Amino acid sequence: MPISIELSPWREQALRLDGETIFTIGDVHGCDRHLAALLEAFSELAAERPARLIFLGDLICRGPSSLGALKLWADPSLDARFTHVHRITGNHDQLLMLSIGGNRRAYERWLTIDGQTFVDELRRVTGRSDAPLTRVLVREAAGEQILARLDRLECHLRIGNTIFVHGGIDPSVTPEAALAAPFTQFGGNHWAWINEPFLKWRGGFGGVMVVHGHTPPDRHRTMSGYPDPHIFQHDRLSLDGGSAKTGIVAAAQLEDGRYRLFKAMAQ
Repeated sequence: MPISIELSPWREQALRLDGETIFTIGDVHGCDRHLAALLEAFSELAAERPARLIFLGDLICRGPSSLGALKLWADPSLDARFTHVHRITGNHDQLLMLSIGGNRRAYERWLTIDGQTFVDELRRVTGRSDAPLTRVLVREAAGEQILARLDRLECHLRIGNTIFVHGGIDPSVTPEAALAAPFTQFGGNHWAWINEPFLKWRGGFGGVMVVHGHTPPDRHRTMSGYPDPHIFQHDRLSLDGGSAKTGIVAAAQLEDGRYRLFKAMAQ
């Protein structure tokens, strides 16, 4: 089925982005055709006005083609189409890299949240049904360019008064302290993993806006009480559309003082 894009009206928000136009994409989870549709739409808009592109992580696992999504994500032509491209790590991307770096505990944790789906895809593509998960296997299946991009994943990004991060920010400490947690740490209130303490918080984040993914709409509603997670509320905006589960990959265009939502979905 073809992929369509639903576009919301512009909504006002106290964003200060240094005059930039920013496109940011939430959790993809292997929904490569949805990602392709969003990138095509954003590329057309960026041809009219220079723009920055930010991926919020979790490109892999669960969906029909994680390798297809990674190929689009790593495509060097994006660097020509956008002024800057930022590839922020999600918790799945993080656990992949820790796993192929030899962290057995990370690998075991990853298997509990569908990491096996990506391992199976790597094995299927290479024809090595019993191959262990290693850098060699990822390189053989995905290619050196994708592996090099994965090695350079960013943890978070701040532009103006807005922080882009996969999971969120621990409200019990300053944003700076929350974002200082190391890449090698996982679970709990880590910036790539935090859920409920972040989503239930109503007290703001020291004057910054937070754009994030990680928590699909059904879980978000349960934790936050928001009927629609995809609207700025209490200084945060969720761009996890549920992807492989719901068939929706969410994204947004942000500018000074306003934003609008893009939803890629099968017709």
